[in-house]
Amino acid sequence: MRVSNVANYAGYECTKIENEVISLWVTNQVGPRVIGLELDPGTNLFAELPGASLECPGVGDYQLRGGHRLWQAPEDPRLTYLPDDDPLLVRKTPEWISFTQPTEQRTGIEKSLRVMLPNQHGEAIVEHELKNNNSKTVLLAPWAITQLKPGGTAILPQNTASSDQFGLLPNRQIALWPYTAADSDHITWGNKFILIHANMQEGALKVGFPNPTGWLGYLLDEMFFIKQAQYYPEMEYYDLGSSSECYCNPAFLELETLGPITQLEPGESLSHRETWQVVGGVDVALTEGTISELIKEMGL
Repeated sequence: MRVSNVANYAGYECTKIENEVISLWVTNQVGPRVIGLELDPGTNLFAELPGASLECPGVGDYQLRGGHRLWQAPEDPRLTYLPDDDPLLVRKTPEWISFTQPTEQRTGIEKSLRVMLPNQHGEAIVEHELKNNNSKTVLLAPWAITQLKPGGTAILPQNTASSDQFGLLPNRQIALWPYTAADSDHITWGNKFILIHANMQEGALKVGFPNPTGWLGYLLDEMFFIKQAQYYPEMEYYDLGSSSECYCNPAFLELETLGPITQLEPGESLSHRETWQVVGGVDVALTEGTISELIKEMGL
């Protein structure tokens, strides 16, 4: 793992973290965001969204920027969309690079990302941390969101195993947001996989679900991006039990993982780990059979 400073990547001063296969760029002065992920030099898999923002009532605008970010659930514009425009504390060790933002004054929560490239393959580990710097207990969940360029297809694995010995009880549930058309041409409802096609011209959609397999995938220009997070079936999740979610609009597609609902005591921290993998040269038909073979080959 090599680490260096970069004066300008996608318009931001960044720390570059790379190995022989992939390169990541993490913002130093705002965020934090993993603003860039490249398998092929010069091709950022992540969306770049200069000027895109969300309003935080009574505070100002939250700059989306693009790339990968950490939020806290449940979504509430007054708390979720707090601006993150201040410089970060960057710490470097031989194994990790950590990026910590100042404590949010309205929530009392301190957010940080730790990034590691564990080998010389196209793999990364991103550790998300929420720390409660309040004098009171806070109920929340970590929420890790990756914004990807449009034009590809997201793969959302579905649970097909029986939930009881007779196969008579329901085994899956789907959450849909109010702006989502269930009959959208951009959603393919398969048995093993739900596919989200990121070629929207207008509107938006969002799908969530409990995800025992833990992984989500995105195919774009023969690159396959996969991220994984552990699922805890005995614990509760926000958004009708969703541990994985996918949002899509014309500008980007988001792959999202959430941790379980947690009562975080004063001074305590909560971690949520994602592992990322990027593979090139993947050109498969978007059928359940070919996707199943691809997933089997990758050991997912």
